[in-house]
Amino acid sequence: MLFAIICTDKPNSLQIRLDKRQEHRAYLEALNEAGSIAFSGPFISVGGVADGSLIVTDVEDLAAAKSVAENDPYSKHGLFQDIQVRQWNWGMNAPTQNKR
Repeated sequence: MLFAIICTDKPNSLQIRLDKRQEHRAYLEALNEAGSIAFSGPFISVGGVADGSLIVTDVEDLAAAKSVAENDPYSKHGLFQDIQVRQWNWGMNAPTQNKR
């Protein structure tokens, strides 16, 4: 199942994002190699600065998706003000690979 993990950064927390980016990327790369990431990337503010994250996971259930969110280094280091985890379905232009 696909789940969207929608994260909003805390105000004035860009330094945490910059300091923990490499750790965050390594975490996502490991999940991607395991087939658990459909796609991901940062949200960008009007000023052109990353201020949140979107990770779409391909995992068994909501508990597994919440685990992905909780174990993200950005989450562990207090970057996020808010995290939403919601089941999600492809609408248009769904890729043919990575479907269960």
